[in-house]
Amino acid sequence: MQVLSYLIPISLFLGGIGLVAFVYTVRSDQYDDPEGDAQRILSGQYDDKPKM
Repeated sequence: MQVLSYLIPISLFLGGIGLVAFVYTVRSDQYDDPEGDAQRILSGQYDDKPKM
């Protein structure tokens, strides 16, 4: 039962880090092009030689 006194704060800390990372990605506009992939998959252009 004592192990819970260690695991609960660790899990809350890791969950907080995940939440902060998610909020950072939302605020830095990494999800602002939801239609880009839909348009790209329908286009006839294929990228046979991707940039490295």
